[in-house]
Amino acid sequence: MLDMTHRTLVTREQIGKAFANQAATALRLRSSTAQERIAKITKLRDAVLARREEWYRLAAADLGKPAAEVDIGEILPICVEANDAIRNLKKWMKPKRVWPTMMTGGTRSEVQYAPKGRCLIIGPFNYPINLTLGPLVSALAAGNTVIIKPSELTPHLSGMISQLIGELFAPDEVAIFQGDADVSKALLDLPFDHIFFTGSPTVGKYVMGAAAKHLSSVTLELGGKSPTIIDASADLELAATSVMFGKFSNAGQTCIAPDYVFVHESVKARWLECCKTELAKAYGADAAAQQASKHYTRIVNPRHTARIKALLDDAKAHGAGVLAGGAVDEAQCYVQPTLLDNIGAGARILEEEVFGPLLPIITFTDINKVIAQVNQGPKPLALYLYSQNQATIEQVLAQTQSGGACINHAMIHFLHGNLPFGGIGNSGLGNAHGLYGFKAFSHEKAVVRTQFSMAATLLRAGPVPAWLSKVLRASFKWV
Repeated sequence: MLDMTHRTLVTREQIGKAFANQAATALRLRSSTAQERIAKITKLRDAVLARREEWYRLAAADLGKPAAEVDIGEILPICVEANDAIRNLKKWMKPKRVWPTMMTGGTRSEVQYAPKGRCLIIGPFNYPINLTLGPLVSALAAGNTVIIKPSELTPHLSGMISQLIGELFAPDEVAIFQGDADVSKALLDLPFDHIFFTGSPTVGKYVMGAAAKHLSSVTLELGGKSPTIIDASADLELAATSVMFGKFSNAGQTCIAPDYVFVHESVKARWLECCKTELAKAYGADAAAQQASKHYTRIVNPRHTARIKALLDDAKAHGAGVLAGGAVDEAQCYVQPTLLDNIGAGARILEEEVFGPLLPIITFTDINKVIAQVNQGPKPLALYLYSQNQATIEQVLAQTQSGGACINHAMIHFLHGNLPFGGIGNSGLGNAHGLYGFKAFSHEKAVVRTQFSMAATLLRAGPVPAWLSKVLRASFKWV
């Protein structure tokens, strides 16, 4: 198993030893205080901020990512996550009192938040800083030990993450292993108490299968085909600005990016003009300017570039018209921001998650047909609706399912620390961020303390008195 940055071998023995060494620390951390955990999170946040210039340089090397996108998509979310935990951790950790029920009179009950123990975080390539260190904040807040596996597809950023972790934490508390899929497989063979995985649904199924062997709990942040709907009442300039940002930031390599768009027939032409204007302002007015733009990210590697090109070629073979963009430079891992129209049935781009800068556009007149089409596919990670019609908004929210939804915006829910972020079905399992991330890495332990003996009197071995049987039967509807 090769460490992709340092070209050294990582053995199963090394991984097993690191896992074993965290056992005693995990037990000790069960009694760690809020102050101790906050100190670690503060240290992590400050170290991330101190390396801003290095992050910019390395993100450019791995993904051609501009500094502004590093700030917005990588560093800002970690600061939001860390600061939320720093401000609220004492409150999150405090046991939550629970009122007794009719059957448990004479008791005092509470929910305690206990660390799950030894946790594994497997990070992705598209936002390697944010989606690796963000979950680490939640794991530390909950009082766990962690082993991290960053993506091998972004070796420069993964190398810096490894260096940062090595400087901040002892390996018996937070360890990190770089490498390819074999390293991930070796880690997944171990009986972790919790696994947090961000990636594709295909790999997510493998992770869940591996976790099932040990009955490890999992958080799966996956993806899917997140639909966008623009109805006749929408603010078209807002919808263009928002969708173009959501789709083409990070060159579309975002799990919650708009994957395809339904736009009402009556506003389609005007919305497309707004989109083209927005693309020209963001990246340049022509193909040469867009390819030379310093504000546009590249695809992570040639293999993924070829995959996206194949989707584009297949769409054109199924009759798709290119409304904007369409250029591909595989040698430079460049795919131009592309708008596609009139895609014929059977095209792969209508079935597979794009995860790149190609945006299929579908014309509609009947919102009921749009809802039916959305519901035919797997449940998406996000759904975006641009509308001023409250009845349409409520109908779409009530009649569709998605991990999250935004009205008249795209992707902003990811930055809302007071909301759960997660998928449903094929798009994921469990939640992250803020209190929800803390809970993901915590066991909610029910604790009951008997204060007087009513419950003990009623619940005892041996025959149940006739009078008590009558009372119980009479109470079935009321307890």
